[in-house]
Amino acid sequence: MNQQSVPPAPAPSVAAPETPLRVFILDDHEVVRRGVRDLLEAEEDIEVVGEAGDARQALARVPAVRPQVAVLDVRLGGTDDDHEGIEVCRELRARVPELACLMLTSFDDDEALFDAIMAGAAGYVLKQIDGTALVHAVRTVAAGQSMLDPRTATRVMERLRGPSRDQAAEAEPSELDRLSPREREVLDLIGEGLTNRQIADRLFLAEKTVKNRVSAILSKLGVGRRVQAAMVVERLKGQPRA
Repeated sequence: MNQQSVPPAPAPSVAAPETPLRVFILDDHEVVRRGVRDLLEAEEDIEVVGEAGDARQALARVPAVRPQVAVLDVRLGGTDDDHEGIEVCRELRARVPELACLMLTSFDDDEALFDAIMAGAAGYVLKQIDGTALVHAVRTVAAGQSMLDPRTATRVMERLRGPSRDQAAEAEPSELDRLSPREREVLDLIGEGLTNRQIADRLFLAEKTVKNRVSAILSKLGVGRRVQAAMVVERLKGQPRA
């Protein structure tokens, strides 16, 4: 008796995500942007929804396209002391709190690392990272997890717990006495991680005024970075004010 052939059962399929993971790229080098874009878009579950070559473009475009992850170059402009990408992270996190920022840099720089974490970055990776690891990093921060390897996390915690003697966190009360009452208010808000725009809104000041006051505070404390001023606040918590 002839038996009818039975078609084989279809192989189980892997369910594709209902919506792809939306990513934005900021880097001032077109070749790097293109390479990262090609790498990410090769993944079925990732969509690059925009890119920018400078901070101004990124701040204008990201709120419009609403990515879940922003891959941000730490140094824009190529100078050794330029951490403009970190300020972009701080501002974007203020505007789009649910955004996960993954910092990408060519330099293993402790100062940039600490500034990035204080600015709300979810991860910090070197450009020497291989493609598979970068894709994993993007998915990791998109899932709400931190993308810091154990060695990096240890460096951050040691720095926050115990700054070295040449750090601004060693500021004496006499240095804080140089600040006006309004500058002390601004310093407290820096310690909370607020951006200049958020401080301006909180204190009903112009953003330019806040920027000038922050510059004055850093100068009076003898420090060069907001993260160091924030460490001053943390170190002096609980101490009576003059």
